[in-house]
Amino acid sequence: MSEVKEQPAGVDLEELEQLVAEADTGGRHPGGTVARILLWVAVAWSLFQLWYASPLPFVFGFGILNDTEARAIHLGFALFLTFLAYPALKSSPRDRVPVLDWVLAVVGGFAGAYLFLFYAELSGRPGQPTALDLATGTVGILLLLEATRRALGLPMVVVACVFIFYTFAGQYMPDVIQHRGASLNKFLNHQWLTTEGVFGIALGVSTSFVFLFVLFGTLLEKAGAGNWMMQISIALLGHLRGGPAKVAVVSSALNGVVSGSSVSNVVSGGIFTIPLMKRTGLSGVKAGAIEASASINGQIMPPVMGAAAFLMVEYVGIPYSEIVKHALLPAVFSYIALLYMVHLEAIKMGLKTIPQRPTPARERMLRMGLGVSGSILAVCIVYYGIIAIQAVFGGAAPPVLAIAGVALYVASVWYSSRYPDLALDDPTAPILELPRAWDVTRTGLDFLIPIAVLLWCLMVEQMSPGLSAFWATMSILGIVATRKPLMAVFRNENLAASVRAAWDDLIDGLALGARNMIGIGIATATAGIVVGTITLTGLGLMMTELVEFISGGNVILMLILIAAISLVLGMGIPTTANYILVATLMAPVVVDLGAQAGLPIPLIAVHLFVFYFGIMADITPPVGLAGFAAAAISKEDPIATGFQGAFYSLRTAILPFVFIFNPVMLLIGVDTWLETIWVATVSLIAILLFSAATMNWFVTKSRLWESAALLLICFTLFRPDWWLNQMSPPYEELPASEFLSAVGQAPADGRINFVVEGVDLMGDDVRKTVNVPLGEPGEPLKRLRDIGLTITQAGDALMISSVAFGSYAKRIGLDVGYDVVAVLKKADQPSNLIPIGLALAAAAGVAGLQFARARKQADRKEA
Repeated sequence: MSEVKEQPAGVDLEELEQLVAEADTGGRHPGGTVARILLWVAVAWSLFQLWYASPLPFVFGFGILNDTEARAIHLGFALFLTFLAYPALKSSPRDRVPVLDWVLAVVGGFAGAYLFLFYAELSGRPGQPTALDLATGTVGILLLLEATRRALGLPMVVVACVFIFYTFAGQYMPDVIQHRGASLNKFLNHQWLTTEGVFGIALGVSTSFVFLFVLFGTLLEKAGAGNWMMQISIALLGHLRGGPAKVAVVSSALNGVVSGSSVSNVVSGGIFTIPLMKRTGLSGVKAGAIEASASINGQIMPPVMGAAAFLMVEYVGIPYSEIVKHALLPAVFSYIALLYMVHLEAIKMGLKTIPQRPTPARERMLRMGLGVSGSILAVCIVYYGIIAIQAVFGGAAPPVLAIAGVALYVASVWYSSRYPDLALDDPTAPILELPRAWDVTRTGLDFLIPIAVLLWCLMVEQMSPGLSAFWATMSILGIVATRKPLMAVFRNENLAASVRAAWDDLIDGLALGARNMIGIGIATATAGIVVGTITLTGLGLMMTELVEFISGGNVILMLILIAAISLVLGMGIPTTANYILVATLMAPVVVDLGAQAGLPIPLIAVHLFVFYFGIMADITPPVGLAGFAAAAISKEDPIATGFQGAFYSLRTAILPFVFIFNPVMLLIGVDTWLETIWVATVSLIAILLFSAATMNWFVTKSRLWESAALLLICFTLFRPDWWLNQMSPPYEELPASEFLSAVGQAPADGRINFVVEGVDLMGDDVRKTVNVPLGEPGEPLKRLRDIGLTITQAGDALMISSVAFGSYAKRIGLDVGYDVVAVLKKADQPSNLIPIGLALAAAAGVAGLQFARARKQADRKEA
């Protein structure tokens, strides 16, 4: 069961635990032998995933599995546990497992693991399935759909069934999406016996590293890091106006670092923050909405984003560290904007602050200065210390770093043991004393070690997400296993009891991590049916024509259509499956139609657009699970909570439209730190002004024209280039003969825009403007080959002669036979400082008017 920390009075913990269980881990909790079977099968799944991700199979030459075999074992575990953990109906027993479910679990586990069990036989007869193969595929598809119904709900099953029906009824479809249809044998072979369908990329990503990231977050929570982060947020922000609401925002951001579940994020923090918010004067609806709005953004918060973010590694074809870099600014801005909205809400309502310990101003400033400078110093010591050890010891550095890490961990636990464990205050009590930030921080310094390991492996060493998550998970496993015994030793407490408690935590954490993965494993497998249908029928190519017809080729209409599809689908299916469906069907369409309209949209921008609107569905009525979870705590109407949360989330919804048309927010085309700071500052001001406009409050209550002016100013800051483009074109079109020269002159990791013409697979003439990233400087043709593009030169003419399968070039719609007809060079335009300066001056003018009005209102009140 998903662990929920000790609850304050007045909150129904059992109801909340059941809500989280039904959404994340399964609502069935049998006792006795069955409970032990469920526990140890889940533990075995976690241990298998750790083994598969580790270098140990290659060290010992044993247990080496290829991707297909590992995916089959992964799905086998997921299906087996689904039928044991998730009841068939609401009326089904929760305290025992019926005989039928045991049968379904065993058969489902066999069908899921079939490709592993008979891998040698299947690889010897590709495309020639036997009767057993087809029977297993049929049963496997049916049981997967039933497991999906139990774990994810009926809507996801309906979506999968629609695509299965489309596979067989293609010849009866309207002309725009018509295809020849497929036989049952071909369907089963494609979907269950190859890696094109159920066992495709989505399930592969779930197997390779999503599981370990979920396990990592679960173990961090089990160790107590979630409560520690919550208490730090309370200590830092609790004394501010609207402090509890700001605590909810910051704690959700911190939880988002290690958690990818909206519902568990709401519950783990909301049981404290929502009663606190209500106590300081915020209504229950708004309190629940703020917590839900903050919690859904945990999925977009690096470094551990929602499971869908890891799928982008495969779909976009860039390292996870690059995805983190691109996603960082929008995620941070979204949280800062919500903090600002909460602040405005507190001012509007005149909310009270939580009392804090009286401290002289000089001491407060000294503490703040020491905290900031000490944090910076600690980060520098760790970073440069690791660099120095690697430089001195070379190949022997890993064991030296491991010993240093263990020594640092033991020292941190010793230091923490000198102080009492964190006590959870009851937010409904008459008096609440806020802790000091350092008093909280010093009790859990060791929790930073696994997070530092993860960030170092991902961002500095550039390891794969799977290997990075493995080392981070091993570090937190060590903490869970040893922290309580070490505390007992340092405090002279009962060592045997502490060892038993640590063992229980370790086993429960491994089991809970696996149960948290059941829904994701099933979702990625079922989404594979949709992906398999697209590859089997060629639906992806047809969607381009369909969407172009519906939107009339208008990119904004197309984006609104995709946002609406994501929201509607997200009402019934989880974020991960929603992302797979929409990204597979629509992302290539957006890139392709944008290119034909002369707008080169970076592929990562499109995928983040889909991802953002997928998570928005978690709070959008009538089926926003995050809103329902928050409403269960606040005891308010879930629909009203959802609508209020969706209103607060407008600042998240606007960002995807911004970075589609202005990808500098994703740090695309930003080469220096100075540019980064400038982009971050202007974008932050823009999103804050947008928040003020939507809240209808800036310095004081805004008039209608002032809110409209703030929106126009916000647009100008986000898109200063739009105004400049009205005066002169943004690019100068150079002849194709200068293309290779431009490629050669592009800086490291730069990007280049160029125009291609050719004939597509439907026989239509196309002209596309595309944007491609270039790696390290070098010979032009080699730089292009590195991104999967081979160019043949005949005089001044340039033709694409080869596009590598799965490459970035292939993903953005480039194809063999296209001619490069032009390269785009940034045109000489007036500086974008002009519209930005005018916008900032206008914002200052609005602020000045409101300040004067507020002062007059205050004077009248005093009179």
